[in-house]
Amino acid sequence: MAGPAQYFDLITMGRIGVDLYPLQTGVSLDRVETFGKFLGGSAANVSVAAARLGRRTAVITRTGDDPFGTYLHEELKSFGVDDRWVTPVEAYPTPITFCEIFPPDDFPLYFYRRPKAPDLEIHTDELDFFAIRGARIFWITGTGLSEEPSRSATLAALKARDKSGITVFDLDWRPMFWRDPDEARPYYREALSHATVAVGNLDECEIATGVREPQACADALLEAGVELAVVKQGPKGVLAVHRDGTRAEVPPVPVEVVNGLGAGDAFGGSLCHGLLSGWDLEKIMRHANAAGALVASRLACSSAMPTESEVADLLAEAPSPSTSL
Repeated sequence: MAGPAQYFDLITMGRIGVDLYPLQTGVSLDRVETFGKFLGGSAANVSVAAARLGRRTAVITRTGDDPFGTYLHEELKSFGVDDRWVTPVEAYPTPITFCEIFPPDDFPLYFYRRPKAPDLEIHTDELDFFAIRGARIFWITGTGLSEEPSRSATLAALKARDKSGITVFDLDWRPMFWRDPDEARPYYREALSHATVAVGNLDECEIATGVREPQACADALLEAGVELAVVKQGPKGVLAVHRDGTRAEVPPVPVEVVNGLGAGDAFGGSLCHGLLSGWDLEKIMRHANAAGALVASRLACSSAMPTESEVADLLAEAPSPSTSL
C-alpha cells in the first residue's frame, strides 16, 4: 500500500456500497434469479478506475460494521486502492444497490441507503487534511453534499485543499438523495468555487448552473470558478472547455452496450489519469470516452474498469475524433 500522503495521485471522497447486478439481462427484478456482487459507489469506482490505469489511489468513505463492509475493504485492496480512510459505522448497514439491465440505454437503479448511508457519516474532525492537501488530485461528489455531516466535511476538505493541485467536483446528481433541486444548488455553487475541474452530464450540469445547452453549461461552470468544464452529452460525446480557451468536442466510441452503469466512473478515472499525464485536452477526452465505452460493454462496474492496454486497443480501432480547437 501507499506510504506518505504525498504519494497519492488521487484521493476520492464519497459514496461506496455493494452493487448487486442481475446475471440475466432484459429481465425485471421480480423475475431475476441470480445476481453478481460487486464493489460500487461513484467515489470508490473512480479510485478503482484510476488504479487500474496505474495510479496510486485512496478513498475517504465509511461502510457499515458488517460483512458487506468487510467485503468492500477486501475489494478495494484487491484493486490496489488504499483503504486507510475507510472506517466502520455501527449504527447503519452497508448500502446495497440493485439495478435492472435493459440494453442499450435503460438501467434503472434501486438504492437501499436508509435510514442513512454510512458514507454520509464522514465527520470534519476525522479528516486527514494533510493528505487531502497533498494528493495530486482530490475528487469529491455531489452526493457527499446531500446530508450532514458529510456535507460540512466535504466543504471543509475543499476549503483546506484551497485549489492546490487538481480538485475535481463530480456533479453526481442523484435526485433521490435530495428533497428538491433548489436545496442542492447553493451547495453545488459553493463546491464549484473551490474546484478546478467540474464534470457532469447535462442533467447534472443543469442542477449546478440552471442551463442545459452544452456550451452554455461549460461557460456557466467556468464562470462559477473552475478551470476546466467537462460536459458529457451521452450519444453526442463529450465537450471540454478550458479557461485558457482550449476546447475539445469528441464523439463517443461505439460499442455494444451491456450495462451503461459505471461508464461515467471509468471516464472519471481516465480523466484523472490524463490530467496527471499532462495530455492535451483532446487526447484526455478520447481516452476517457474509450474507458467509459469499455465498461459499458461489460456487466460490472469496479471489476470492469479497463487497463491502459485495453483502452489503447479500443482507441486503435476507433474512428478519429471530429473536433478540436
